[in-house]
Amino acid sequence: MKKQIASLIWLIAIIGFVIGCYGIYQRFAFGHRLTDYGSYIPWGLWVATYIYFIGLSAGSFLLSTLVYVVKIEKLEKIGKLSLFTAFGCLIAALISIWLDLGHEFRVYRVILHPNFKSMMSWMGILYSSYFLVILFELWFAMRVDLIKTASIGTGLIAAVCRFLALGSSDTSDKSRARDSRVLKVLGSIGVPLAIAFHGGVGMLFAVVGARTYWHSGLTPIVFLVGALASGGALLTAIVYVWGPDRNRPQFEDMMRFLGKIVLSLVLLDLLFEISEYFVGMYAGIPDEAIPIKAVLFGHYWYVFWVVHVLFGVIVPVWIFTRNAVSRPVGKTSPGAIAFAALLVAVTFMALRLNIVIPAQINPEIEGLQYAFMGPGLNYTYLPTVSEWLVTIWITSFGLLLFLIGYNVLPIVNKDDKEVA
Repeated sequence: MKKQIASLIWLIAIIGFVIGCYGIYQRFAFGHRLTDYGSYIPWGLWVATYIYFIGLSAGSFLLSTLVYVVKIEKLEKIGKLSLFTAFGCLIAALISIWLDLGHEFRVYRVILHPNFKSMMSWMGILYSSYFLVILFELWFAMRVDLIKTASIGTGLIAAVCRFLALGSSDTSDKSRARDSRVLKVLGSIGVPLAIAFHGGVGMLFAVVGARTYWHSGLTPIVFLVGALASGGALLTAIVYVWGPDRNRPQFEDMMRFLGKIVLSLVLLDLLFEISEYFVGMYAGIPDEAIPIKAVLFGHYWYVFWVVHVLFGVIVPVWIFTRNAVSRPVGKTSPGAIAFAALLVAVTFMALRLNIVIPAQINPEIEGLQYAFMGPGLNYTYLPTVSEWLVTIWITSFGLLLFLIGYNVLPIVNKDDKEVA
């Protein structure tokens, strides 16, 4: 069954990549002319996709620290899997925001000519640091397995592993212990870095004083909790399909543990969401209340109530409670836990859209929408086919990157522990 699921995901990724190529062609051939955002609503689907994938990456990475820093034995064999998931989601996120830029080939200037008073510059620095930490941590986590695969394997996979081993050949217990110490240090560095970089994404929104809907000290915290919930949910679903020891009792115990983590984070994120909406509605400040009313009762109310609340909260919480909490060990369905986690991970995109779009629909100056007329000068937004095609391509690219990496690299150990 799991092999069939993996084959289906391969098929979906390939089809999505091929179809999405037309959107990529349109993006580079016509720039932003085929998009629906403009001067009044400058952030659209691609920005929502960006913070969605960034959250998945940060959440997956932070869960890897439970292996390499906290050394929780229940998760001892999914450390590399969580790191590689974080890496793939980070690549997808960076592509999303890169394609959203007006002059995408000038992105290097963020690093070479930083403005330390700008959150954008700090995001560039944090992204670069986070990217390097993931690469180094992945290498040290896979080093011994790369050497083993290169020595016993043949063909392309052995050649790739030999190249990535970078000349290292020591697989002694002493070298493994050293790798474990390095991983603990890198993981410890990565924890505040991941918190800073994804909290920084929330800060990027929070410092926009003209948008009361975003302008809150809690916004970075909300982004971080959402990242943990969505990233943990994605990793739980991935572990079910591609994780180790799927036919052993330890696998059920691990899935129950991950299910409890995701359940707690989903409920915590819901608590923050309810608090924000109740306070915003009660205060009645137009720039905050209007976007909230649009989310709850506007034209796209079903994105919140059906996609997010029903399929992203109520159904997964019910499944998690029955399988990860209520039922005793031995009677749990890991597949049900994985399905609930997948629902959380996929529907979290609705939450990201409800953060980005509604805040921009209210004119900063009363009557501004009637003062000027022209392309891009309106306060309505609906992603175009071209925008969706690009998003499909980005998602499919991230999926293919993960699938290829999983099949080429020693991402999952069947016998060896990852905790020293």
